[in-house]
Amino acid sequence: MPINGIKALQFIFSAALVVLWGGCGSDNANSAAAGSSSNGGCTPSLIGGRTTCPLNLTGEVTTVAGPAAGASTSGDTDATGNSARFNFPYHAVSDGAYVFLADLSNNKIRRFTISSGVVTTIAGPNAGTTTSGDTDNTGSAARFSMPRGVTSDGTNLYIADGFNNKIRKMVISSGVVTTIAGPAQGTTTSGDADGSANVARFNLPNAITTDGSNLYVADLNNHKIRKIEISSGNVTTLAGPAAGTIQQGDTDGTGTAARFNAPAGITNDGTYLYVTEGNSHKIRKITIATGAVTTLAGPAQGSSTSGDTDGSGNAARFNFPVGITTDGTSLFVTEANNNKIRRIK
Repeated sequence: MPINGIKALQFIFSAALVVLWGGCGSDNANSAAAGSSSNGGCTPSLIGGRTTCPLNLTGEVTTVAGPAAGASTSGDTDATGNSARFNFPYHAVSDGAYVFLADLSNNKIRRFTISSGVVTTIAGPNAGTTTSGDTDNTGSAARFSMPRGVTSDGTNLYIADGFNNKIRKMVISSGVVTTIAGPAQGTTTSGDADGSANVARFNLPNAITTDGSNLYVADLNNHKIRKIEISSGNVTTLAGPAAGTIQQGDTDGTGTAARFNAPAGITNDGTYLYVTEGNSHKIRKITIATGAVTTLAGPAQGSSTSGDTDGSGNAARFNFPVGITTDGTSLFVTEANNNKIRRIK
């Protein structure tokens, strides 16, 4: 995997979960879900990316969990700070008090307590075991297989369970894990079918975001962006080839006329989705209401030239952009093959 340099949560904070600090003041009904943390009267919310609380950053990077600087030992130890271990931590989300992350190679969902540095396993096999599976259950009795994306609506975590080809829901308060879309427990059949709950199929769902009412999934091997209505579990293809086809490409267009090539990361601001496209080295923008897809940054349609050029729009170049998030003002992109974090404003 190309991004095995990730070893600790401070990196994830910087590049993968600023999106969750959206929702200033009382305009966002979910603002209370984030706890008592505030910044200048702005209370962070779990519904990410639509507005922003100001972040007063100095640029200092520290390791808050996982091996200390100079070491990169993997493992699955639940412990505090540098004594904790991870094995390919992937995407993460925060509510201001905790960070929840998909610990991909450990097949677990971990929780990092910001105030104390304590890391615990909240779903998936207990520390010392990394058994994969697709069991719906509570806490350590639940199983995942290479969980990748994670987002939240303030009450639940939603997990893109990559190798199981499912979207899972975990109730934060109880640890109960269920499958809300994709094949039922006991099967992991991939596909690209639209439909309700267990009728729907995915092929390596890699990243996930929410606007509070719907989930949006970067369905990597299907080269599509899928939409899941949270209340019903109904799955549709918002952009990319229609169900039954998985043609890749980089065409700008609306809905099923648009094409992607391995969409890897996804975030939203309530109006638009922003998608990293690893194989085409682009950042795409999707209008949620219409499914219209355009290229925001990177080579123009018909070209997929990689590079590391800073510039505007089609003049910019990337090399395998993966993660993407927003602070409500800018987009931040983790770029695997260039080993950089890029900002788009």
